[in-house]
Amino acid sequence: MIGIINYGSGNIQAIANIYNRNNTPFEIINEPWQIKKVDNLILPGVGAFDAAMKVLNSSGLRDALDEAVLVQRKPILGICVGMQILGEGSDEGECSGLGWIKGRVRKFDITKLVEKPFIPHMGWNNVIPALDHRLFESIDEYIGFYFVHSYYFDPTSDKNILGSTDYGDNFASAIYSENIMGVQFHPEKSHSNGIQLLSNFAKI
Repeated sequence: MIGIINYGSGNIQAIANIYNRNNTPFEIINEPWQIKKVDNLILPGVGAFDAAMKVLNSSGLRDALDEAVLVQRKPILGICVGMQILGEGSDEGECSGLGWIKGRVRKFDITKLVEKPFIPHMGWNNVIPALDHRLFESIDEYIGFYFVHSYYFDPTSDKNILGSTDYGDNFASAIYSENIMGVQFHPEKSHSNGIQLLSNFAKI
């Protein structure tokens, strides 16, 4: 069963709708005890890094998530800011991230961007897988995914890059470390590719 973390940051209903249409069992997680009931976790996120971390830390879910991900090794997928807070911190703010994957969130260098609007990076773009991973099975690379963001995750090690995207320069648009995965794009807004990716994650 999929658990969608409802900590007050992210469009959980759009993700829930996709799983509902696909007859994939899911539960919206509001309380720490619910995390024990599910097999996989989705951590959505929108807005600013610090705001997301403050809401998550005050939600009462943080310790249960650490236990589920770091000890029980349950697969988790961070989406957009939910991916960014997997790291250690962000140039956007001062809060520490979850620290599950070493790296820092950085702002795009607008001197390298040639197409307006420079930021946010908004719209469809390709994601080139860095390796063969179940999360990207049957994904149409030509169609790509839908992005809306001004900051990107800069992992300390290239070994944590699951996929990359070109926007002025290559950046890590998907990251992973064993059971921990994150995508900068919005699968819930990415039509057939997004549905496929969420379906793939449910089977990991």
